[in-house]
Amino acid sequence: MRYSKRLLVNSLILLLTACSVPGMLAAPQGTSPTQGPLAYQVPGDATLTPTPFQPLPPTPTYLPTNLPAPVTPATPVPPTATPIVGNWGNFPGPSEPPSIAIPPAVGPIPQPEGQVNILLLGSDQRPEDGGFRTDTILLLTLNPRDESANLTSFPRDLYVYIPGWTMQRINTAQAHGGFETTTMTFEYNFGVHPNYFVMINFWSFVQVIDSLGGVDVEVAVPLGDHRDNYGYYYVPAGTANMDGETALWYVRSRYTSSDFDRTRRQQEVIEASFRKILSLDGIKRAPELFKIYSENVTTNLTFGDVAPLLPLAARLTDSTQIRRYYIGPAQVTGWITPTGAQVLLPNREAVLDVMHQALNSP
Repeated sequence: MRYSKRLLVNSLILLLTACSVPGMLAAPQGTSPTQGPLAYQVPGDATLTPTPFQPLPPTPTYLPTNLPAPVTPATPVPPTATPIVGNWGNFPGPSEPPSIAIPPAVGPIPQPEGQVNILLLGSDQRPEDGGFRTDTILLLTLNPRDESANLTSFPRDLYVYIPGWTMQRINTAQAHGGFETTTMTFEYNFGVHPNYFVMINFWSFVQVIDSLGGVDVEVAVPLGDHRDNYGYYYVPAGTANMDGETALWYVRSRYTSSDFDRTRRQQEVIEASFRKILSLDGIKRAPELFKIYSENVTTNLTFGDVAPLLPLAARLTDSTQIRRYYIGPAQVTGWITPTGAQVLLPNREAVLDVMHQALNSP
């Protein structure tokens, strides 16, 4: 029984990661952008993200003046150039000039004693492809003392400071410097130190769903979109049994919908997977799931790390007990970089409002 529970917890972590896709989860009640001294300087050409929920641009109160003059194309600055002068606290300074002022580091957000934070990463790596980005980024916060589990989603295009490099999309941190750099990125920008990480790729996701015998997804809104080898593919509202390939298409479909719609579909597949893994059939197939886990997931979690969390896992009997937070449209402002990239600038105070709730900050 103990062995099965351990496998269940590892499988739960695997499935939460595997079923995640780029996008954001349902908004917590009462969050709204605020303004203050930690807000980004939003450029004049910034635009609000085109969503039904219109974000408010932050007040440009943080205006660092110690950045160097822009480097001309004739004299590019290599990564080994003299570091840019600035106040980075205990973090390494940038090695490349940023395209926007770097905000100050966020101090550590207070958390309850014994709370554990696990970073769940979904990479877009393809077979035989060494280059990838973590287009799915979620933080799983487990608090054994009050028996709570919180899941927070971060959009892949969030434009943040990656310590030791520059201002860049958050989904590039892992590929640039591994988990150490990703951890520093979360500490600097969100005030939290992830204790562990789990990273999964596309084909592992498919294997997990297929090993479960498929999942029954409660489709809230019909979806019709292009699917490779199928042409136009349609899923009606209601209960839909999906194999791994279909579930992957469902959570990643983007041609006829938005990132926010994908967020809803992400939640639906996570809940369906959680229901299946907690079923008797899922328990029976735990050895097969663990084999997939050990062969296809990159993680620094061990059984010794998981064991103290087993009592909490036993009490999470359904997905409704997992509270969901996100960095969403009310916490970001759209901006086009000088190189033409479309990114999301965090509205710092609004982001910290979400983080304090997600981390159960006293």
